[in-house]
Amino acid sequence: MGAALCALALQAQASTPSGMVPPASETSGTVQQFAQDVVRSADAEGRTFGVIDKPSATLWIFDAQGRPVASSPVLVGQAVGDVAPPDIGMRPLSKVKLHEKVTNAGRFVTEAGSNHKGEDIVWLDYNAALSMHRVRNVPGESRTKRLQTPTVADNRISFGCVNIPASFYDRYIDPLFSRSRGWSTYCRKPNPSPACSRLPMAACLRRLWHSKSPPHAERLAQANF
Repeated sequence: MGAALCALALQAQASTPSGMVPPASETSGTVQQFAQDVVRSADAEGRTFGVIDKPSATLWIFDAQGRPVASSPVLVGQAVGDVAPPDIGMRPLSKVKLHEKVTNAGRFVTEAGSNHKGEDIVWLDYNAALSMHRVRNVPGESRTKRLQTPTVADNRISFGCVNIPASFYDRYIDPLFSRSRGWSTYCRKPNPSPACSRLPMAACLRRLWHSKSPPHAERLAQANF
């Protein structure tokens, strides 16, 4: 599994929101395999979970049995990479360099929150100001249009946060991510070592537990982009 695959295991409600279920044949083989590994290893603890495939800039949601429920294009960090600088969450946006605009990989605890404008978001990593939120209208960036194009070449634009179409966010992310604490699972390294590749997926994942720092203006501002 590559670091670009991010599995988000969520504390789901008893029922999943109704919606169009993507045929299994349309699910990336690698993503489907990853989802099955999540189920086999019980890494999602029997909950609904999601997988973010950064190469295709797509968010998949799977039920507790690993069956695809829904999917959506998303916007991710402008820079290619899996690790942002450790102090990224404390900097003003103007001090974040292009190569630092990374969507981190890892395994995180998800938590409902809000940005500096009071808008609801879902934290992936509070200390790194990494969140999922509805797509933002940033002047000159045409973010909504980027989500509608058939190519993924223009889906790298954010400071690192995962931007999601508002309709998809309201229908799936809000009820599954925002109303209870859950898990996020990311396979961290792009090329696992041979030893790691022979282990169950859960044994190769890095579990990141962050003690939540006090609110910081720069962190809350970054969470909006």
